[in-house]
Amino acid sequence: MERGKNDPASAFNARFVPFKDVQQGKLSGEEYSLDTVVYRSKDGGLLDVYHDMDALKHYDAAYWKKQFDGRVGTTLWPYGSGVWSKKEWVLPGIGDDDIVSMFEGGTNLFWAERFGREALGMSDLWVKQCGNSHTGSFKDLGMTVLVSQVNRIRKLRPGAISAVGCASTGDTSAALSAYCAAAGIPSIVFLPADKISLAQLVQPIANGALVLSIDTDFDGCMKLIKEVTAETPIYLANSMNSLRLEGQKTAAIEILQQFDWQVPDWVIIPGGNLGNIYAFYKGFKMCQELGLVDRIPRLVCAQAANANPLYQAFQKGWQHYEPMKAQTTFASAIQIGDPVSIDRAILALGDANGIVEEATEEELMDAAARADRTGMFNCPHTGVALAALTKLRDRGVIGPNDRTVVVSTAHGLKFAQSKVAYHSKEVAGLTCQYANPPVPVREDLGAVMDVLKKTFNI
Repeated sequence: MERGKNDPASAFNARFVPFKDVQQGKLSGEEYSLDTVVYRSKDGGLLDVYHDMDALKHYDAAYWKKQFDGRVGTTLWPYGSGVWSKKEWVLPGIGDDDIVSMFEGGTNLFWAERFGREALGMSDLWVKQCGNSHTGSFKDLGMTVLVSQVNRIRKLRPGAISAVGCASTGDTSAALSAYCAAAGIPSIVFLPADKISLAQLVQPIANGALVLSIDTDFDGCMKLIKEVTAETPIYLANSMNSLRLEGQKTAAIEILQQFDWQVPDWVIIPGGNLGNIYAFYKGFKMCQELGLVDRIPRLVCAQAANANPLYQAFQKGWQHYEPMKAQTTFASAIQIGDPVSIDRAILALGDANGIVEEATEEELMDAAARADRTGMFNCPHTGVALAALTKLRDRGVIGPNDRTVVVSTAHGLKFAQSKVAYHSKEVAGLTCQYANPPVPVREDLGAVMDVLKKTFNI
């Protein structure tokens, strides 16, 4: 694979600053090199990766569009990646030899023409298939950035990081273990016992991670991993680490590219730990600030009703936020009651004139199944977003001609168990109105013909 020369990213820089500085719109002077192992600001708040926007503005919008568009589909390392094709906006200071990439990103923006027309009366509905990625979820976008930076730090300061660890509801652990395996870096994952799919569990096992199955929920795993990383040279890979959001924001930039730099009206994103809603906002906002577009889309965060602390806060006009004990949901990756990125999400939704909507278990499973009947194969989290869209269409919030993008965060194959249960009508309390169970038939032409005649009126 050909490697790039005369890397233009060296003219730019980025650093950690307190997220509070971003909220307040001014820098306090507290900052940290990206080569520093740090997760929180001095007052215990989150950090954010802050880019030198003045340096980026030395190049006009036409330059950036040409750069990004010219890298699509190339094999030039590392720019063939959907993430690293935006290297100057992600980690401008990292050397190409430190990057750990599987050419993630570049995922399909699917025109959901039939589903939009038949189910919603919409003409311009799209699904961003972020699950069509190396480990089957959007988490690859962030993990390539985090593991690349870890790879750099381990080279700069041998012994500074012995392994990388995360708490996970499934998809984060799959991405972390795969990218660490590619780089030869040990990985450790804390998983809530019996709360993730078999497909999600087997991925880190196959990639050689140390898998700890813990008798708690995600929030309990998160508490433990934070304690462990505070006491050991194990690097924390959860989304409180803002490096991952730098990779995830490139999906927003990619959506604009795929629309030839036209801005959609709405983008609907499933929300659990809430880093992704901020990441998409950050990607859109950078494009606006650097002149590539003149506005940002309205954002919708879609939550499962069984794990909906952001929705409850939104219903109260952001006047009161209270963590909750998340209840079991088929959308297991967003079964989080105390999201780390709550403040990030509120900032993003406030600036984007955003909305928070929820979906019950029946609503999310029915929405996923109904869309599957038009050619998709949706994970339950995409079902949450599709159900939220359905509600917003029913209320007239989203119009029939509004260009709308639903972000599909994972591949449906990772959740085949839930689909089998749905189509077998084995889910207690759900009617499963779009279930399509197989029809048992004798080995007899007449019996087969009877079924065909009944089904197709032939």
